[in-house]
Amino acid sequence: MKKKRLIPFVMAAGLLLCSCSSQGAKRSIVHTENAPSAIGPYEQAIIIDNMVYTSGQIGLDPKTNTLVSGGIENETKQVLDNIGAVLNAANTSFNHVIKANIYLTDLNNFTKVNDIYASYFKDGNYPARSCVEISALPKGALIEIETIAYIN
Repeated sequence: MKKKRLIPFVMAAGLLLCSCSSQGAKRSIVHTENAPSAIGPYEQAIIIDNMVYTSGQIGLDPKTNTLVSGGIENETKQVLDNIGAVLNAANTSFNHVIKANIYLTDLNNFTKVNDIYASYFKDGNYPARSCVEISALPKGALIEIETIAYIN
């Protein structure tokens, strides 16, 4: 009995994979002047079908491409403003973010980051999230955040 249930599932999954690969996913690049330009060989975000995958953002001022001063609070706000600009350019918003990854150079900043981060999500509509401490970030940044969102 178990084999009968498993075989149709495997066949259905195989057909689904074949269907996706034979039709090809729609891929497009997101770019906005309202967020910092990439500082390496990557895009600000990529859209695949109705999903948006943002590159990690650090607290760069999009006008000067330099790190904002003022510590973790100002960097966190700038990071989230940059992500908001990229999401907006992709025709979505923080309310459609389903996953966020936060990288901190010091986990002692967790509470400060959490308070600011929470203010960007309306009505407690929080995504799944990971937060880890790492040894260093580009340009001496204290925080980097990347997200995955959907376009409604």
